[in-house]
Amino acid sequence: MDYIAQTFSVRFSYRVFFTRHLFSLENVLFRDFLTEGDSPVRKKMFFVIDEGVLRHHAKLMVQIRAYFASINNYDLIDDFMIVPGGEQVKNTEKYFHDIVHAVDRHSIDRHSYIAAIGGGAVLDLVGYAAAVSHRGVKHIRIPTTVLSQNDSGVGVKNGINYRGKKNFLGTFVPPVAVFNDSFFLTSLSAEDWRSGMSEAVKVALIKDRKFFEWLKQNASLLAVRNEEAMQYLVKRCAELHLQHIAAGDPFEMGSSRPLDFGHWSAHKLEQLSNFKIRHGEAVAMGIALDSAYSFLSGRLSEDDAREVISLLKRLGFSITHEWMQISGDDSPVLVGLQEFREHLGGQLTIMLLEAIGKGVEVHEMDPFLLKKASEWVTKNR
Repeated sequence: MDYIAQTFSVRFSYRVFFTRHLFSLENVLFRDFLTEGDSPVRKKMFFVIDEGVLRHHAKLMVQIRAYFASINNYDLIDDFMIVPGGEQVKNTEKYFHDIVHAVDRHSIDRHSYIAAIGGGAVLDLVGYAAAVSHRGVKHIRIPTTVLSQNDSGVGVKNGINYRGKKNFLGTFVPPVAVFNDSFFLTSLSAEDWRSGMSEAVKVALIKDRKFFEWLKQNASLLAVRNEEAMQYLVKRCAELHLQHIAAGDPFEMGSSRPLDFGHWSAHKLEQLSNFKIRHGEAVAMGIALDSAYSFLSGRLSEDDAREVISLLKRLGFSITHEWMQISGDDSPVLVGLQEFREHLGGQLTIMLLEAIGKGVEVHEMDPFLLKKASEWVTKNR
């Protein structure tokens, strides 16, 4: 046998910044990041903005233009691209092609930047377009929701939905930086404020019991939109997310996806609702189902399972839905389990709980026990 073997690794490094009023002229954080190193190469900056953000922050584009007027060696592309927010922006290839065409039209090269301002769906879309344009244009994320600031926006995944399947097209490419501006959270609806907290519950359940206890102690403050409590939640959740990426399998070369605890059924529920049910709301229901299954399969104590349900309800979440009910082998949620198996490449790997703060991977789910878990959640909702 004659062959040449090659092995190499690529080091990725990026920072997640926490600030307020990112584009205030007095805030030098973004300017300092862009100008560190004083490269003589002139660069371009192209912004893609969630239209929902502009509805609440009408002066944002004016502020960005004023901010870039004082930055040397940067050409701000004044033709801002405005796209719809929410999952709808990922459900069609149109907006992906619009961004790629803009990269070509404005001659955005690999030295330049595409910055996305918006919720997780917009960040997913823009990250995917940036990753495949010129085999990789530098991408900056500026998340504007709890869900994107504490979870999806600080990770390495990008993608769009295709043929009705969640994130069927996508890449694993980190941003060059993430800027979490807490001021954007002040304009969120009550639903979007709450939605992102399910990811904090998720990461606490599988990684950090102390954080779970903090969530219990501060649930009332979080429910009434206490900004200080939310800023701690966002930063701690992002920290745990980044620690996982650094220590584990960031590009998911194996079949393990521990940060997807509660997600396999949530993805199906989102699809069944035509994405009218928010991701975080669906994840809360998925967490409830998998916590119940963990209990009924002998891994988690019933007291701990009830603690999980109690916290979700105190934060304002519904813990089940008619489409989450399991009555037979053809129930939509069980179909979603098979689709998740296919998405992982054939071997099912699901994260369950053996204690609060400690996850355990399994490779099979018993349909009979899932039905019982569904009934248990319904009884305790």
